[in-house]
Amino acid sequence: MIALGACSLCAYGQLTAAQRQLNIDSFEKVWITIRDKHWEKNPGGLDWHAVHEEFRPKIEQAQTMEQARAVLREMLGRLHETHFAIFPGGGVYDAVQEGVQGPGSTGIDLRILDGEAVVTSVDPGSPAELAGVQRGWAIREVNGMPLGDAIRQLSSDPSIPEITLTRAILARLSGPAGGKIRIGFAAAGDVPTTLQLALAEPRGIPAGFGNLPPQPVWIETKKLDRTGYIRFNMFLDVVRVMNSFAKMIADCQKCDGLILDLRGNPGGIGAMAMGMAGYLVRKPGLRLGTMYTREASLNFIINPRTPGFSGPVAVLLDAESASTSEILAGGLKDLGRARIFGTRSAAAALPSVIERLPNGDGFQYAVANYISEGGKPLEGAGVQPDIEVKLSRHALLSGHDTVLDAALQWIKSETAASHAAQ
Repeated sequence: MIALGACSLCAYGQLTAAQRQLNIDSFEKVWITIRDKHWEKNPGGLDWHAVHEEFRPKIEQAQTMEQARAVLREMLGRLHETHFAIFPGGGVYDAVQEGVQGPGSTGIDLRILDGEAVVTSVDPGSPAELAGVQRGWAIREVNGMPLGDAIRQLSSDPSIPEITLTRAILARLSGPAGGKIRIGFAAAGDVPTTLQLALAEPRGIPAGFGNLPPQPVWIETKKLDRTGYIRFNMFLDVVRVMNSFAKMIADCQKCDGLILDLRGNPGGIGAMAMGMAGYLVRKPGLRLGTMYTREASLNFIINPRTPGFSGPVAVLLDAESASTSEILAGGLKDLGRARIFGTRSAAAALPSVIERLPNGDGFQYAVANYISEGGKPLEGAGVQPDIEVKLSRHALLSGHDTVLDAALQWIKSETAASHAAQ
């Protein structure tokens, strides 16, 4: 159930003195955060102290929550940058901040297709696979709670990106490992099917980095006829993932092409993008792009590695491909080394944070900027596919992954053209 925040009912009503003070405190927190954490000493090229003097009287005069939010949003708008936003407390903010209910997983991954939560993959050996859950099934209920209203509410808010919507819905399929969850599906033919699924340890081997808590990491490599295929869920577990990647490249010297499936990959360690790109380019001195923080600039320099792969490379993306996934895909695209299939990436290449303000609202801010090798910011724009291909429930039910099929067809045509030219 979506809870109401403390000030939800006073959104358009007069605020008490205490509520006005909370808005002033929130203003100060937003202003100070940008002053201290923005990657430019003068955020957005502005005199940030002058901005404070201009907007402080406005927040003091705000008589309603909507007026207060308008002041904060106007101030953030001066930056002309993405990933700086205010989310109303309660309602949508609480819905997207619910988070996972526990580490237990059914093994289901999903996407929102035409307003429905649709199963797009099922982990091998997971409770969902053992129970017979199929790709293309629509998820209608979780523990008796319909998903439709939550999907419609979250989808209707332009400040909620698709990646956040998907994660919020996926969170409802989690719980304590060893527990159970009851899910109402619409199977093929929209046949209602209710299953009680166990919640098992998630797929992968836990791996940490720095102060981050351990995350389960998995990598899948295989050959689809004469095409190599690599997919992994996060840019973590450097040694194991990079070794598996390198081994696939070595085993694929005679492959017609290579598919790097980054759909659903939220990113991780940026340096891994440079390492992987090294297996795909031969010319030294190339870069994927540059990331800027307050303290330093990081050039994503590519060092060619051997044995490398020189054949056609297809990268698969969707709205859940973020951060390092976007850096790798966008850089390879700018260098003319890969063709991108799927849908636009998350447009979240920058490290960003969402914090709750004293007045209960949410505040999102970025702490770095990234410019691709082609001179384009990925934040807010994302990586645009060369060939836009969308998943559909109908195709999934028929056993087809339209994005993967399109990439395979392109590699086949490139191979045919290469043979004809010889």
